Amino acid sequence: MALFRFNALIFSLVFTSIFATTIFVSSFQFEIGGEIGWSKPIGNESETYNEWAAKNRFHIGDSLYFKYKDDSVLEVTPADYLNCNTSNPISKFEDGETVFKFNRSGFFYFISGHKNHCKSGQRLIIRLMHPFESETASPGTAPAMAPTVAAGGGDDGGDGWASDFLGPPAINSTITLSVFSYFVTALGGVIVFFYLLM
Repeated sequence: MALFRFNALIFSLVFTSIFATTIFVSSFQFEIGGEIGWSKPIGNESETYNEWAAKNRFHIGDSLYFKYKDDSVLEVTPADYLNCNTSNPISKFEDGETVFKFNRSGFFYFISGHKNHCKSGQRLIIRLMHPFESETASPGTAPAMAPTVAAGGGDDGGDGWASDFLGPPAINSTITLSVFSYFVTALGGVIVFFYLLM
């Protein structure tokens, strides 16, 4: 009986450590704007910030990296996002290199601290997936992504807020890594199970 309890303790420790590892491995830092960074669109960008965001899946623990000069990043309400209202932000960042880490699911709205930059398309909506939603999401056709992903800037297409809501984002490597992490966890559980049978 003592051997069984010892084996059960070992199983619990191994399973817990594997599960904890999957949580930390599955987070990514997304770089906003690529080499150009968070800047006012000039019209020749390959995609808008929101087109880029629609191609990615964001999860709790992921973060956004904003690099900018003579500007700021504001987290705002949906109404302030639509109106490019810079006067009442939820959070304001002015350090030139901001890392914003997600700690809840839902929508996040970011705009430039310069109203005319926001009106030119320097704004971003991020939809953060609920942990269970990412497991049941339908497959998409997003390109494979590296742990650091660049976002292009651009004009919002002209019709205001309607072009910012592009539907659910497609699956990227974050989902693939999560599936792989669950597989490794299950494999570890099977190995421990067979160890306990010996």
